[in-house]
Amino acid sequence: MEDKKIVRIYTDGACSGNPGPGGWGAILTCDGREKEIHGGLDATTNNRMELTAVIQALAALKKPSIVHIYTDSTYVKDGMEKWLHGWKKNGWRTAAKKPVKNVDLWKKLEEALAPHSAKWHWVKGHSGHPENERADALARRGSET
Repeated sequence: MEDKKIVRIYTDGACSGNPGPGGWGAILTCDGREKEIHGGLDATTNNRMELTAVIQALAALKKPSIVHIYTDSTYVKDGMEKWLHGWKKNGWRTAAKKPVKNVDLWKKLEEALAPHSAKWHWVKGHSGHPENERADALARRGSET
């Protein structure tokens, strides 16, 4: 049985107006190779783009992997590490009994993560982290398309 590859994924989302035109970007690295991807939508929110960046990066993987996901979004990281279990248990409602926002993307993200082993990492945005700055530039480029 082949060992799983270790993939590092750096993601970011951007939105002008929130809601407004938005973009997402991701950088995937594995075994010295690197891939950049990005895209966008005309009408969206920053949080939707942050989630989409991770979903699209995971969709680019061809085999189950060990993924290290680097994001400047505490919304995405905390959602996956702290809130998801409770949301599902409560019928996709928050602790305040309100519907979870972006539930369609949370479900897609959970499905996209299923074949992988994931470790989440938070990086401070706009602080000079090279890959986060590049992911941000890709997200901004995605918002212009």
